[in-house]
Amino acid sequence: MKFHNALFIRIFFLLVLVSGTFFLLQKQLPYSSILVGFVVILFCIELYFFVRNRMLFYDKTILSILHNDYSSNFPQHLKTGNYSNLYLLYDSLKSKQFDQASREQVYTSILNNIDTAVIILKKSDADWDVFLMNDYFSTLFGVPKFRHWKNLKDKLPAFCAEIENGNFDEMKTSVEIRIDEQELQTYSIQTSKTQSFGQEYYVILLDSIQKVIEKKEKQAWINLMKVISHELMNSLTPIRSLSQSLHETVSQDEINSEDLNDIRESLSMIVNRSNHLQFFVENYRKLTMLPTPEKHPENINALINECLLVMYPLLKQEMIEISNEIEIPMPLTVDKKQIEQVIINLITNSIYALKDKEKRHIFLASSIENKRVFITISDTGKGIEKEIRDKIFLPFFTTRKDGAGIGLTLSKNIIEAHGGYLSYAGDNGNTQFVIALLV
Repeated sequence: MKFHNALFIRIFFLLVLVSGTFFLLQKQLPYSSILVGFVVILFCIELYFFVRNRMLFYDKTILSILHNDYSSNFPQHLKTGNYSNLYLLYDSLKSKQFDQASREQVYTSILNNIDTAVIILKKSDADWDVFLMNDYFSTLFGVPKFRHWKNLKDKLPAFCAEIENGNFDEMKTSVEIRIDEQELQTYSIQTSKTQSFGQEYYVILLDSIQKVIEKKEKQAWINLMKVISHELMNSLTPIRSLSQSLHETVSQDEINSEDLNDIRESLSMIVNRSNHLQFFVENYRKLTMLPTPEKHPENINALINECLLVMYPLLKQEMIEISNEIEIPMPLTVDKKQIEQVIINLITNSIYALKDKEKRHIFLASSIENKRVFITISDTGKGIEKEIRDKIFLPFFTTRKDGAGIGLTLSKNIIEAHGGYLSYAGDNGNTQFVIALLV
């Protein structure tokens, strides 16, 4: 029976009993009226507890919802009837709360298992509190999972000062942090802001630059060993197979003319593979034994013009137009021969990139920013596919059939030995390399 129906019936009977009491008093039946009056009192008490119990149950359920406390189960006999809608609300919110808790647990697990220090701040009035700190951050800096920014500031003053100096705005920078009297270490900081349901959050990501470098170096060694092992096996496998075949042939009692032809062909292939292997080793030696640059002040404009004169016959043969807009007003302290090698390597790559192209044009340009000279060499080729852009500077990686795969690697090593860097930048699908040198 619905609550309001049960309440209505109780009130109706109560009114009937009260009316009966007054009727008995008018009939001068005092004992009967006292008895009925006593029944009225008992009925009023029952009505009070009936209403009170219902209100208490509603109040208890609503408080559980407000406090996200779904630990108690909804009584089975109350899932229908008067409380069916309340049960549906309670059960729906309980399912959503469990789903949200599961999501939070998964997200927290993900954050705690990444090798990046993560801390999320939540704005409270004008101050910030620590909303979340992952395990890596806590372990890396040796701090407990503080809840207040001021506590973290006492433990990591350099880090917190960098954030506060940036007014908790989005940034991407680096900071030196000392932990427990250890040596200073440099960390990269990247921050971002976000809002959700009126709450403002500030996400901070930290990476140890040293660990990032070590990770990249390790990956570079892995890639290099893959290339070296691939090249070695490409030569050693056929040499071994041919050697076994020769051994079987010469072990025969008699060797006919057909066997002699096989021996000649096998020896020729062994020589070819041995030459290839020697060529590979010589190229590797060039990379690993790059001489220290002998630097002198050089006119870069004249240096590049000399390179273009050397390349002119090939450019003319391939019908390639070249635009040289390099104007560097000051001399640069470089190793002339090594820089010439880099320029010629990059122009040669552009020449190969322009094969089978209708529009054949190479552009050379320069600019000066932040005490660095930037020399750009670009062409109207098809550019480098995204899938291999992270491999172009790897030793022995090449897309040309006749390429050795050391030109870009050697050029990169030369520029880095001069304190600069060589990078690739896609420009509208064209190939573009940028050389950066110190002024």
